[in-house]
Amino acid sequence: MHIIAGRFKGFPIPTALKGTRPTTDRTKEAIFSHLESEGLLSGARVLDLFAGTGALGFEALSRGAQSLVAVESSGRVAGLLSRSAAGLRHHPAWDPAMDIRVSRNRAERFVRPLSSGHEDAGLSEACFDLVFMDPPYDLSTEDCQSIMTGLTGRGMVDDRGMIVLERSTRTPPPTAPEGWAIDQARSYGETAVYYLTAR
Repeated sequence: MHIIAGRFKGFPIPTALKGTRPTTDRTKEAIFSHLESEGLLSGARVLDLFAGTGALGFEALSRGAQSLVAVESSGRVAGLLSRSAAGLRHHPAWDPAMDIRVSRNRAERFVRPLSSGHEDAGLSEACFDLVFMDPPYDLSTEDCQSIMTGLTGRGMVDDRGMIVLERSTRTPPPTAPEGWAIDQARSYGETAVYYLTAR
């Protein structure tokens, strides 16, 4: 796997570990073509929940995003993410104004920090322009909606921003959180991609 376009084009991303399901290049290209057409990548603050290999978040940085918070619950996978992040920081195209943070945490917990003393309290109090959610297909639609409600209810997504949710085409479609709407839904083989924006 590699970053497919932008300043870090060709940068290798470690092969997915067992239990992760990376977004295919075809789906990734379709997602980023849509985001670029909407003008959502330049200078964006990105949150990648269920980050896995980091393919979506790193691609966003390569294509113009300013910062990335990658949230991953698996310690081993988060370790790979951190190593990839270190590699990007040493890349000739790295801009010192850019930022990458890796948070080893469950997405559900990240959007609902227990207290201000929580280790990720500062990160999860941030406001993001773009949120990627690519959870395991066995995570229920209700749990996905609960996470999105946590994001929007706590003001973690800018009103002009977007949530990009990937699901299996075999799972029930999500319902947008209050004040938000599903702008578009596209299918690429087994993967359904939902683009949500504020109303």
